[in-house]
Amino acid sequence: MNAWDRYASLVTARKSWVLLLVVVAASLGLIGAVGKNEAAGQAPVSLPPSAQSARVEQALAEFPDGGSYAAIVVATRADNGELTDDDRAATASATARAAGQPSTGPIITSPDRKAAIGQVPVSAELTGFALTDRVEDIRAVAADGLPDGLTLQVTGGPAFGADIADSFSGANVLLLVATAVVVAVLLIATYRSPVLWLVPLAVVGAADRVATGVGTGLADLTGLTFDGSTSGITSVLVFGAGTNYALLLVSRYRDELHRESDHRAALRQAVRRAGPAILASNVTVVAALLVLLLAALPSTRSLGTMASAGLLVAVVFVLLVLPPVLALCGRNVFWPLVPHADDRDTMNEGIWHTVAAGVVRRPAVVAACAMAVLAGCAAGLLTVRVGLPQIEQFRVRAESVAGFDTFAQHFPPGASDPAIVLARSGSATGIEEALRRTEGVVETWRTGTSPTGLARWAVVIDAPPASARAFDTTEALRAAVDQVPGADALVGGADAQALDIQSAASRDRVVIIPLVLVVVLLVLLVLLRAVPGSVLLVAVTVFSALAALGLGSWISEYVFGFSALDISVPLFAFLFLVALGVDYTIFLVTRAREETLRHGTTQGMVRAVSATGAVITSAGIVLAAVFCVLGVLPLITLTQIGIVVGLGILLDTFVVRTVVIPALFSLIGRGIWWPSVLWRVEEDS
Repeated sequence: MNAWDRYASLVTARKSWVLLLVVVAASLGLIGAVGKNEAAGQAPVSLPPSAQSARVEQALAEFPDGGSYAAIVVATRADNGELTDDDRAATASATARAAGQPSTGPIITSPDRKAAIGQVPVSAELTGFALTDRVEDIRAVAADGLPDGLTLQVTGGPAFGADIADSFSGANVLLLVATAVVVAVLLIATYRSPVLWLVPLAVVGAADRVATGVGTGLADLTGLTFDGSTSGITSVLVFGAGTNYALLLVSRYRDELHRESDHRAALRQAVRRAGPAILASNVTVVAALLVLLLAALPSTRSLGTMASAGLLVAVVFVLLVLPPVLALCGRNVFWPLVPHADDRDTMNEGIWHTVAAGVVRRPAVVAACAMAVLAGCAAGLLTVRVGLPQIEQFRVRAESVAGFDTFAQHFPPGASDPAIVLARSGSATGIEEALRRTEGVVETWRTGTSPTGLARWAVVIDAPPASARAFDTTEALRAAVDQVPGADALVGGADAQALDIQSAASRDRVVIIPLVLVVVLLVLLVLLRAVPGSVLLVAVTVFSALAALGLGSWISEYVFGFSALDISVPLFAFLFLVALGVDYTIFLVTRAREETLRHGTTQGMVRAVSATGAVITSAGIVLAAVFCVLGVLPLITLTQIGIVVGLGILLDTFVVRTVVIPALFSLIGRGIWWPSVLWRVEEDS
C-alpha cells in the first residue's frame, strides 16, 4: 500500500470524523489567536525601500515638519467667479481650524484669482481607516461656517490615501458575500442538487476564513502588509482554486459511485485518483506565487507570500476536511440524481466525447484555426498602454479626485504636489543653478534645512502628475543635480515615486515571468516525465495568457473606458493565467496518462477530455466568475486583473484544454510522452 492509499483510507474511514474535528478545532484556535486584519483598509505599499524617492521619504523625517504630509484645501466659488478678500480670509480661517492651529501659513491665490489653496498638516503615521477619519474631520471642520457660495475641497496625498481606505470600507465583506453567492449559484447549476453544493461551499468558505487568519499572522511575523488588495486577491484565489479542487474530487467520486456499491470504497478510490492531481496543481500555483518573493515591489512580495499561504490552506481543507464530510453524508448527498453502481462507462458518451472525437479526426485544421483565434486576441498587446495615473486608480468619484481636478483648472499641473530635492546645504548654489536650467521646471523655492545639514527644495514642474512628461522631467532633474559635486542630491515626491514604482514593476516583469515559466516547466517535467509534452504545454499556456492579456486590454480600454492598464496588471495577470491554466492542464493530462496506458495517446486523450470536460468547464466558469467578482473592490487594478484573468480562464477552458491540447497531442502522437513508458504504448485501434 503506497502513501496515497494509506491517506485515502485515513480520510474515508468510519472514524475520519475525528480528523475533521481536529482540523476544525485547530482552525478556530488559529483564528482566535491571530485576531483581525487591521491592514485590510490600506492601499498596496508599492514603493521599494531602496528607491531614491523612498530614501527621500526617510530623510524627510530629519526635518522639523518631517512627521507630517500636507493635505491641500482648494477654495472656489460655486458661480466660478473671482474670490473676494472675504473669501480668502474665510479660506485661511477654515484651514487653520482644520489644522487646529492659529495659522498654517499663507493662502496662495491662482493666477486667474478664481481659486485659492491652503495646507493642513496630517501626521505621517496615520494609515488606513485612521487616516480616513482624520481627513473626514478636516473636511467637516473646514466646511463649517463658510460664507455662502464658497466651496472647499480637500485633496493631496493624504486625501487620496484616505479616500482609497474609505472605499475599502466594507468592500472585503462585499467581496466575500458576492464570491460566496457566485460560487453557490454555479455549484447548484453544476450538481443540480439542493444539498450537495453546501458541502464544498462550506469547506472552501471555512478555508477562506482560516487563510485570512494565516495571512494576518504572516504579516505580523514578516513585516509584509496584508492590505485590502492582497486580501481581496487571496480570497478570490482560495475560493476559486478551492472550489476547483472540490469539483475535481467530487466529480471523480461520482464516477466511482457508478462502479462501487460502498460509498466509502468509491470515495477512497476517488481520493487516491484525484488527490495527486489536486496536490500537483496546488504545488504548481504555490511555487509560481513564491517566485514573487524575488520582486522589488513590496506589494508584489506580499501577494506572493499571502496568496501562497492561502492556497496551501485551501488544499489542506479540500484533502483533509472534504473527504470526511462526504463520507459522513453518503451517496444520497447527490439527491435527486443519486449515482448507483451500474458499471456505466461515461467516457464514450456525451458532448465532450463528441467534441474530442471531432478534434482528433482533423487535428491540423482544428489546431490552426484555434491558434489563429488566439493570435488575433494577442494582437491587442500591440497597442496596449501601461501606467494608470493616480487620479484614475480607483473607481469611486472621491473628493480628493474632484479637488485635484478643480486645482488643475487654476494652477500649474505640477503645483499640487511639487517634487522634493534634498542636498547638502553647502552645495545650495550649485543645486539651485541646476534646478533653474532643467527644462520643464516652473518654480523652485527652498523650504528648510535639517539639523543634519540637509537642505530641501520644492520644485514645481509643468506636467500633469505621473505623465510621461512628468517622468522625463524627474529624470532630467536627477541627472542635473547628480552633476553638482559633493551635493549627494536626491529627488523625490509623488512623480518620482510613481517613476520608481514603474521602473521596479518593469524590472519585476523581466525577472519574475521567466522564472515562473521555469518553475512551471520543472513541475510538469517531474509530474509527466515527458519532455516534449511539458515544453508544449508551457508554450500553449503562455500563448493563451498573451491572448488573454491582449483581449483584456482591448476590453479594458474600449468597453470599460480605462485609459491604460495599471503597471501591476501585466505581471499579476500573466502569473495567474499561467499558474491557473496549468491547473487545468494537470487535471486533463494526468487523466490522459491514466487512459493512455490502456488506449494509446489519441484515444487516451479523447477519453480524458470526455471524463474531465464537464469538471474542467465547471471549474473554469467558477474560477472566471470569481475573478470577475474582484470588480466589487474599488481599485481599478483589481477590476482589470479580474477582466484579463476571467477572459483567460475561459479561453483556457473552452479553447486550449478542449481543442488545442487534444489536437496537438493527436498530431504529435505517442512521441509527446518521450522518454516515459507511455512513449512505447501503441495506439488503440
